[in-house]
Amino acid sequence: MKRGARHRTARGPVGSERVRTTPPSRAPSPAAAVSLLLAWSVTACGGPEARTEEGSRSAAGTSPASSVPHNTLTAEESAAGWRLLFDGETLEGWRGYGRDDVPETWVVRDGEMMLQTQGGNMDGGDLVTVEEYADFELAFDFKVGPEGNSGVFYRAREVDGKDLWQVAPEYQVLDDPAHPASADWDPRTHRTGENYDLHAADDRVVHPTGEWNSGRIVVEGDHVEHWLNGRKTVEYELHSDEWRALVEASKFAVEEHYARAPSGSIGLQDHGTPVWYRNVKIRRIDGG
Repeated sequence: MKRGARHRTARGPVGSERVRTTPPSRAPSPAAAVSLLLAWSVTACGGPEARTEEGSRSAAGTSPASSVPHNTLTAEESAAGWRLLFDGETLEGWRGYGRDDVPETWVVRDGEMMLQTQGGNMDGGDLVTVEEYADFELAFDFKVGPEGNSGVFYRAREVDGKDLWQVAPEYQVLDDPAHPASADWDPRTHRTGENYDLHAADDRVVHPTGEWNSGRIVVEGDHVEHWLNGRKTVEYELHSDEWRALVEASKFAVEEHYARAPSGSIGLQDHGTPVWYRNVKIRRIDGG
């Protein structure tokens, strides 16, 4: 959805009033234990270990373990160059798009990054990393609520008068069942894991609304891959003839800055509905 342009303003210290709540330390009930085991299983099936050497050119950089606590790295991951973009406690390293502080609508609760908004109110603003990246492998877990809508952007470079969606490619995050096909709209290229408005996926495994999914984005030169729960959903070449034709036929045809930056921030979209992220980590490829 197109929104008005934002300009950078200072509204307070980064990460102010970001509180992580800790559950009481008591033995879980049998039902709770079963729920935890199911949650671990979901994380394991879509985690970084789901990628194989045959499945991606950058699989050598992944070696996490499903038993590792959320928002941490294994020794193997650290050795391979992975680093956390979210520590589970603060929003250090992030700021609002077009501003120097963190929008107050983005908070940390129970080790999760949460956008606490609803009803389509997008006044809070998008979130971007302070650091920029050129070639990288990004891993993240996400979930949406009913009618949820968000997106993960990459190589995002701010342009005066332009919103995040107008300048950077997007890995779509959506409550797919709430946005079905109709006579007026084809949801392909707008579903979870797809390259928003350009590339549709033929093979997707999406967990139900309210449950965690694992996403992955690989960018190396002009080559881009999207992964969802261990399966590749999209693969394309930036600036290729095919890509240019798709852009010309899309809403981005009038956006001269769209996907032109050789490097930029990672961005999370505020689309006016609650969304949660955790286990956000990145590995630079060849120093990118």
